[in-house]
Amino acid sequence: MSRFARVQRTTKESDVLVELEIDGSGIVDVETGVPFFDHMLAQLGKHGGLDLTVRTKGDIEVDAHHTVEDTSLAIGQALREALGDKAGIRRFGHALIPLDEALTQVAVDLSGRPYLVHQEPTLIELIGSYDTTLTRHIFESIVADARICININVLSGRNAHHIVETQFKGFARALRDAATLDPRVVGIPSTKGSL
Repeated sequence: MSRFARVQRTTKESDVLVELEIDGSGIVDVETGVPFFDHMLAQLGKHGGLDLTVRTKGDIEVDAHHTVEDTSLAIGQALREALGDKAGIRRFGHALIPLDEALTQVAVDLSGRPYLVHQEPTLIELIGSYDTTLTRHIFESIVADARICININVLSGRNAHHIVETQFKGFARALRDAATLDPRVVGIPSTKGSL
C-alpha cells in the first residue's frame, strides 16, 4: 500500500502543490521562490527517504513569510494524509545530527497531537534572502497540520546555515524512523487505540 498524499493549498497569498511519498527514495523536486528554503526541503526529502515535490507561487515581493508558512502547512497536511491511520508504525523517532561545529538533537512522536519544542541560539537575521526567524515557524506550521510532536534542541553551533540545516536533517531522520513500518507492531501503537 502506497503512503502517498497530494495537497493543493490556495490562498490570496500563495498557491501551493505538495506531493509526498513516505516510502520513497529521497527524490526531491522543489521550487518555492525562496532558495534557502528549497535547500532545506531538499534535506527533508533526501534524509527522510521521502519523494517530495513542491511547487509554490507566493507573494515573495512582500517577503517570504506567506510562501514558507503555506508551504509548511501543506507539507504537514500531506504528512498526516500519507501516514493514514498509522497502523504498524514505530511512532517514535530521534536523531542526533552534526554538521561541522553544529549539533542538533531532534525527537518526533507521530502522536496525533500537535506540539513543538524548539530551542536554538539567536542567529543572524538572514541567510541569503531567508529570514532565520522563519525556521521555528516552519516547524510550528508542519506540527499544526501534521498533528505530530517535534522536539528540536540545537546543542551547539556558530554558523547559521549549519544550525538550520541540522534541524531539517534531524527532523528528516527522526521522521523516517518514526514512520517506518515495524512488523512487531500490531495495529495502532497506542494504548488508546488511535493516534
